[in-house]
This record gives sequence, structure tokens and C-alpha cells, in this order.
Amino acid sequence: MSRGVKVTVAGAGALGLCSALALADAGCEVTVWDPAPEANASAVAGGMIAPAFEAALDPEAAPAFDLLMAARNLWPALEARAGVALDRSGAVGVGPPDWLGALQAGFVRLGLRMTELPRVTLEDLAPGLSPAFADGLMTREDWRLEPGPAMAALRGAATAAGVAFRTRRAADAGEGDWLVVATGADPGLADVAPELARLTPIKGHILRLAGAPQGLCTVRAPGVYAVPGDGGLALGATMEVGVSDPNPDPAQAERLLSAGVGLFPALAGARPQVFAGVRAATPDGLPMVGPSSTERVILATGARRNGWLLAPLVAQVVAACVTGRDPGPYAARLHPARFGGGA
Repeated sequence: MSRGVKVTVAGAGALGLCSALALADAGCEVTVWDPAPEANASAVAGGMIAPAFEAALDPEAAPAFDLLMAARNLWPALEARAGVALDRSGAVGVGPPDWLGALQAGFVRLGLRMTELPRVTLEDLAPGLSPAFADGLMTREDWRLEPGPAMAALRGAATAAGVAFRTRRAADAGEGDWLVVATGADPGLADVAPELARLTPIKGHILRLAGAPQGLCTVRAPGVYAVPGDGGLALGATMEVGVSDPNPDPAQAERLLSAGVGLFPALAGARPQVFAGVRAATPDGLPMVGPSSTERVILATGARRNGWLLAPLVAQVVAACVTGRDPGPYAARLHPARFGGGA
């Protein structure tokens, strides 16, 4: 029985918030600790729920396509539960013929079909798109959310379910019976959870351009994506493996804006807001979710760039671990012990 079990959740990003809500719904008494909840990497994100493009373009993600799709399929229930708004308009890929060919081949390997779009349709979906792109490929399998409003909705739902929030860092479980570590790349709890030593930081930048043409769906191209949201356009994202400095880098921002101008020439000369965040990645690209080698410590971290996509599946496994329920068919593939123990 979970009734009366006290759980300390360290981290108020996507994984921490979704886990806290799932634990509260399971009858646990939950407190979330985060010294800077507005500055975590989940807020500095495009909000992609994109199993198709991730698996088609990333060889590391392709073997986990079934798991990524299972995670995506949990989102409609979470949308209804927490009031998170999902954008199901899909995503369009544009680029050189060889890149489009590789994208299409990737989708064929996954057993998915893409829609071939002529230039006239591209112009309707993405006004201002560079004339260099004569055609594109579209999938409806990939969705998206707006990170800021989604975090607010999850926090509101968690609060209504009885979750308490503390704007401080958790050093341990405190008064909790369990500690859930959802702190991303922050190594602050490495003494408590030695598995955190397996994580590699990955810094990412995203640019937000207020007032820029938004279009009707996500546009992806080699090295860049553009998504509508918050009254403008967001461009993302860099991936700097091994970099843990959270401060924006003007050189990286300039490179990203240049790639965005390649998509939408009208962005030339724009002055975007620049944001940077640091994510965490495991050696195989999937998060560590499940019991630590330390008793009564659960890990929920290391989702690389798929934190939003994987959040409801991670939350499901975390709640099952605490309550003693069946964690489902994907728990073994996420178990922290798959890397051979602790540090």
C-alpha cells in the first residue's frame, strides 16, 4: 500500500513533475525540491514529443523506437489529467536530397510512412520557408508542447493533488521514506546515488524570436528545427557533449541563428532571446529509471534530449517502484543496473 508513504522528489523538471503527480495519484505524500525550478533544462527545450524523427535520424534512438512510441502514447492521458496542451500538427523535414532520402529510408525501417509534400504545400505550412527547399516529408506521428505552459500545468495539477514544493536543494530523502532523483545533469546527489557518475552533461541552446512568422507545424532540417510558440518562433538546438556551463554562448547562438536563416531568410538580422540549458545523457541514450544501489533511492534522470517525450513513461515506472506495482514492459531497459552497478 502506498497510502502514507512519504516521497522526496529532487528536481522540478519534466521528469520530476510528472513523477510527483503520478506518485500523488498513487496516494503518496510528495514533496518536490528544486532551488531554481524555472531554470532547469526542461524549460530550455523545444518541447518535442517526437519518436518518429528521433528514431529515423538518430542511430542511437532507433533501437528504442517501440519504447519512444509507448511513451508518446501515454501523453493523451496526461494531457487530460493535467491540462497540458498537445500540438498534434506533426513535423515536416526539409533539406538536401541525400538527407531527405536518408530520412525516408529511416522511416521505412521503422515501418512508418511519410507524406511527400510539394513546394506549394510547404509554403502553406511554413510561410517564408526558403525557396531552396522544393519539397519535403511530413509525419503526423510527432507531437509537441510548449514547455513553459506545460510545466505550469503539471505543477498546478500536482499542487491540487497535494504535492508540496520547496525552493531548495534536496541533500537526501530528508523526512521522506523514498528519494526520487530527477536532477538531470546536476551531480549534487552523487554521494547518495553513485549511478549519477554514469551521466554525461550535454549543453543545448535555443533561440526565441518574438513576432517571427510561426507557421502551422514543426520544421526540421539538418542541424536545426523551427517550432511555433509563445507568439513567435523557436530555433533549436545545439548539442555540446561534455559541456556543463549553463551560460549562453554567443558563438553557438550565432551558429544556430545562421542555420535558422537558412530555413527562413527573413530571420536575417533578427535579435533573438538566447537560452541555454544542460541535460544529462547515459551511455545508451535512454534514461536511468528505477532503484539505485542505495536503498530507497529511485533514479529518474538521463533522458538526453527526450525528456518531455519520455516523462509520462518515466513517471509510471517511478510510481510503480515506490508502490510495489508492476513497472511495465519497459522497466528493464531503463533500469540503472544495466550499466553494471554504481559508479
